[in-house]
Amino acid sequence: MPRFWLLCLMALLPGTLFWFTSPPRVYRLEAMAQEQSVKTSVTNLTVEEQNNIHVYESVNRAVVHITTRSVADETFLRLETPTEGSGSGSVLDRQGHILTNFHVVEEATQIQVTLYDGQSYRAQLVGQDPANDIAVLRIEAPTERLNPVRLGDSSQLKIGQKIFAIGNPFGLERTLTVGIISSLNRTLPARNRRTMKSIIQIDAALNQGNSGGPLLDSSGQLVGMNTAIASRTGQNTGVGFAIPANTIKRVVPQLIRNGRIIRADIGITRVYQTEEGLMIARMTPGGPAEKAGLQGFRLLRRQNRRGPFVFEEARVDQSHADLIIAVDQRKIVTVEDFLTLIDQKKPGDQVTITVIRDRRKLDIPVVLGSDR
Repeated sequence: MPRFWLLCLMALLPGTLFWFTSPPRVYRLEAMAQEQSVKTSVTNLTVEEQNNIHVYESVNRAVVHITTRSVADETFLRLETPTEGSGSGSVLDRQGHILTNFHVVEEATQIQVTLYDGQSYRAQLVGQDPANDIAVLRIEAPTERLNPVRLGDSSQLKIGQKIFAIGNPFGLERTLTVGIISSLNRTLPARNRRTMKSIIQIDAALNQGNSGGPLLDSSGQLVGMNTAIASRTGQNTGVGFAIPANTIKRVVPQLIRNGRIIRADIGITRVYQTEEGLMIARMTPGGPAEKAGLQGFRLLRRQNRRGPFVFEEARVDQSHADLIIAVDQRKIVTVEDFLTLIDQKKPGDQVTITVIRDRRKLDIPVVLGSDR
């Protein structure tokens, strides 16, 4: 009898083992199939596509949509007409500072910033630098909703390098376009008859609403801020421009700290550009240039009598005006050359101005003041 039960048990054992071991085997096959599917979907993407996806997913939450309201003055009817504008920006830090173009928020009476999650916040203008088309805003938003962008080094950029632009063209939020750096060290006209230098030229598609958005490298670092396009129609033509990150890193801390850029001032208010150099026409009374002994035009006054009448004549004497030919031994040809070299200095720095006076070359040290 015991042998009978033993034979029965042996007969049932294979089925029992199958029952308990089969489900795990099926589960492993399903897991392997899922894993293979994931690998297949990833391997179907090229390395370039994977990089595009990585850059977008790592940075897009740092990009904001900026909308503005302002008032246009209809002078003919003396009416004020509300107008609206739109642009892009980047989160700078968890304190709520937002980077954008000055022209995006210029003359705005109300600024609204919308984050990646659709939440909108009223923004305050912290500081602006019209000469470099840079502005900094600030919003009161929870820190966990703020995803700051990483700033890169624009001095390392190369022509032909791949770049990415994220912005809000035509209000289409966080749109990605891809291109290359077409050229470096371009110039663009700026405010006060100045010129923005070291501008990056790109071929990535930019349209209305892209202004203020980040220009990124393949690691997802901000290497520029998109600012303009070359177009007769206002639409993308494949020629876009961005402000370099190194300019942004130099300007933004001052805007956050002071609300404006405090530039070095030499106290020369007017010059005339000649083939030999810059002729000083007018200086700030008591300013750095005048204190240092530089000479400009002289206003000569003389009284004349004609019959019973006495009148005064004024004549500008240019013969004693200094002709600037160099700053710190660097040759000066244009007004822009001169302003660029002075702008690189800080208030309190000393520069050596080389001038021609009475056909003699002189080196005159000048301690720069501030344009406060």
